[in-house]
Amino acid sequence: MPIITTEFPNLIIFEPTVFEDSRGYFFESYNANTLEQAGITTKFVQDNQAKSSYGVIRGMHYQLNPNAQTKMIRVLSGAILDVVLDLRKGSPTFGKHYSIELTAENKKQFYIPQGFAHGYSVLSETAEVFYKCDAFYHKESEAGIQFYDPALNIDWKIPADKQIISDKDKQHPTFEDCKNNFVFNF
Repeated sequence: MPIITTEFPNLIIFEPTVFEDSRGYFFESYNANTLEQAGITTKFVQDNQAKSSYGVIRGMHYQLNPNAQTKMIRVLSGAILDVVLDLRKGSPTFGKHYSIELTAENKKQFYIPQGFAHGYSVLSETAEVFYKCDAFYHKESEAGIQFYDPALNIDWKIPADKQIISDKDKQHPTFEDCKNNFVFNF
């Protein structure tokens, strides 16, 4: 499983080796040994799956310490624009965002360490998203940032009149006013 590093410390993209023939395809979607060889020893404890229609924007979500979550995201059907925002104070990429298109076709997986806010927009008619977490959902630790915060200037690739956002996500504070207890560990 080839590993692609980003300019964001510990933010990694996995591009699996896909074996295709007339019957279809096969690939390893998760292999703890492969991750460990890349220096990742994350123990995942929860899997989540969501289906959404075109125009849905989910995010930007995270859980505060001590219940922060590392996530590994992949798309089972359709296409999304996956976006993360570095909340780790002291990180060289603090306050910057990174985006990648994840699709059922490209089979890329996005490893997002603790200390990032996460969201995505659905670019296809529908999309099914699957992700692993290394910590359980903890309602009291839930936090978020406005997906449309002008200071972040994130292009979600969805026209404003086609965006579908939950009432809850519309209420998140700006990046400047968000709850944040993350510190970058060198």
